[in-house]
Amino acid sequence: MKTVMNTLKSTLFIVIFAVLIAGCGANRAASRITVLTYNIYHGEDAAGGSNLDAVAGIINTFRPDLVALQEVDEKTTRVKGLDLTAELAERTGMEGRFGKAMDYAGGGYGVAVLSRLPIVGEANHPLPHGTGVEPRTALGVEVRLPDGRRVLFVSTHLDHKRDPKDRLAQAAVARELFADADTPVILAGDLNATPDSETLALFMPEWQWTAGRDPQPTFPADEPNRTIDYILIKPAERWRVVETRVIEEKVASDHRPVLAILELLPEPRKGIPF
Repeated sequence: MKTVMNTLKSTLFIVIFAVLIAGCGANRAASRITVLTYNIYHGEDAAGGSNLDAVAGIINTFRPDLVALQEVDEKTTRVKGLDLTAELAERTGMEGRFGKAMDYAGGGYGVAVLSRLPIVGEANHPLPHGTGVEPRTALGVEVRLPDGRRVLFVSTHLDHKRDPKDRLAQAAVARELFADADTPVILAGDLNATPDSETLALFMPEWQWTAGRDPQPTFPADEPNRTIDYILIKPAERWRVVETRVIEEKVASDHRPVLAILELLPEPRKGIPF
């Protein structure tokens, strides 16, 4: 009997140990996330018509988990009272959030996020701007991955003027907002700055640009000649860039969409002996 009991205890210990290992392994597995960023030119295509079906078509083709949208109208007269975030969310089967940067034409204007992942938190952060300069914002949503881990996803659109003063101030605040984030962060959007600019330099070295090794132009859409749309990630050691591409779409907007496939890497081991 004692031998049987010892065998049962040993078997139980092995089962529990195996479950613990499996659980820890699951928590440390890499999770793949596909991200798209797109400046949708307030819902207007090159011919002056609605681009909602075209934008939704791009999203449905590539099926990203997270989408950052810029130049988004909400119930303005310019878009005949439509809520562009809600319209695109319905067309893609995703959850939508709008971040208003300013009142405009009877409604709002700003950025948005679409997500296939559950959104568990959100905050819209106004960015600084000078007198006579268009207000900007950074919309952050916290999403939960299937393995329970969380990621902060940010959509933003920085000032477009030739004078970089406001753009630099906005970039500095955006960097500070997420400097102490306790979750991995993805920041995506139209930064209105080229890779060699002071604006991009402000984000480095804390952030990694997903297309840093093979940058392609994103604007203007018909014949792009400069890169101003980005997907940035931090901390670099928590991410692996699988692929980044600029999607060849010439008429749906004045920008081309940018897609990145990322892997969130395992968390560092903290004193676990296996």
